[in-house]
This record gives sequence, C-alpha cells and structure tokens, in this order.
Amino acid sequence: CFLEANLDELLKKYGALLGEVDGWFARCLDQHPGELECRLGCAKCCRGLFDITLLDALYLRSGFEQLPENVRVQVAGRAQVRLADITRSQKSFDRPWVLNDLPESEWDAIMPDDDERACVFLSDDNVCLVYSHRPMTCRLHGIPMIDRSGEVLFNEWCTLNFLKTNPLMLPELRFHFSDIFAQELLLFREMTRLLTGVSFSELDTLIPAACFLDAELLDEIAARSAARLS
Repeated sequence: CFLEANLDELLKKYGALLGEVDGWFARCLDQHPGELECRLGCAKCCRGLFDITLLDALYLRSGFEQLPENVRVQVAGRAQVRLADITRSQKSFDRPWVLNDLPESEWDAIMPDDDERACVFLSDDNVCLVYSHRPMTCRLHGIPMIDRSGEVLFNEWCTLNFLKTNPLMLPELRFHFSDIFAQELLLFREMTRLLTGVSFSELDTLIPAACFLDAELLDEIAARSAARLS
C-alpha cells in the first residue's frame, strides 16, 4: 500500500544515513586499532535499557523480521518478559510502550543505570542478532562526538577505549554530526507525518518494544500521539 511503500523508502534512506555513521566509526577503528575495543563481538555495553526513536525501532523491526522464525520466537519471548517486568514495576508504562506518554521523571525508573540484563537481541555468544539494523545510539557509543566545526556534542567515551590518549584532542575523529542529526530529524518528522498526519520531533520507545511494532501497534501510537495534541 501507499503507506508501506513510503515507509520502506524512508527506511532505506535512514539505512544509508546509518551507513555514513558506520563509515566514520570504521575509519576511527582503522586509524586507532590499538585504542578501540569497540567492534562486532564486543557486547560489554549491550546491557540495560535505553530509549530509541520510533524511527530506530522501525528500522530495528525490519531487521528482526529477517531473522529465522525460531530466532524471532526466542527474541520476542525475551522482549515480552522484559516489557512485562517493566510494567509490573511501572504500571504507567504499558502498550504501546511510548516513553513520551510519561513525565521524564519516570524515565529513570524504567531505565535504571544499574540494570545489567542483556539486550534481547544479544545472542548467547555475544553477537547482536540485528547488527546491521541496530539503532543509531549503538553505532555512536564508545567514541566522543565532536563535529567538524569543533563543537563537542558528547565528551564521554567507553572506559575500554583510549587508555593512553585523550580522544578529544584527535581531530581525525571529528565528523559531520550536526548534519547527520539534522537529516535524521527530517526523516523522523516525515515518518511521523506518514503515520500520524502530524510531524513530531520526538517519539521514543525501548528496544524490546520494536519486536512488536506491527501495523496495529503503529495505529495505537498514532492514536496516542493525536490524543496528546488534543
């Protein structure tokens, strides 16, 4: 249908944008192989919960759908348990699992810093099952984000990386982050316009919820979003 075709095209564009980020990270790894532990197979940061955009969730869902059926069943089972556990402790967070329905003061309770449970998409041998479709934040983690203009967008990095060097002083790590994030926002606003009829700048969920992001759930999200505007 028209909506599916447009969403597919939008997700292709987002995939290309994520590919640019992957290219930046690969160049950083090539330039500083001894300083970076981040690579496929390292899963030390794949613990706990964190918010992702609805655009990331849709892209993640497209990767989930490509998994073998038996793997999808296992992942969906873990995701269902994870979401049910959250709802038991935070009854205000329930289907369709949109964080923006809640006051931000409740987000920390849903995503506590001391949560060490593995991501539902992490295999037993510490490999991301949807690595090519993982969210933007997973691709950015580990290296500080400094725009080519010199603006520091995020000044922290993984404690396993750059043990002998201050990466904030390495100009070769810089990237056109401001442009990337501007393009991401345009795609996000277009996605929300297609789904809800209104362009939103924020709609956030959790990785486990992406497993269930079908047409029915998207309709629920659209209805909730419209209700917030009324």
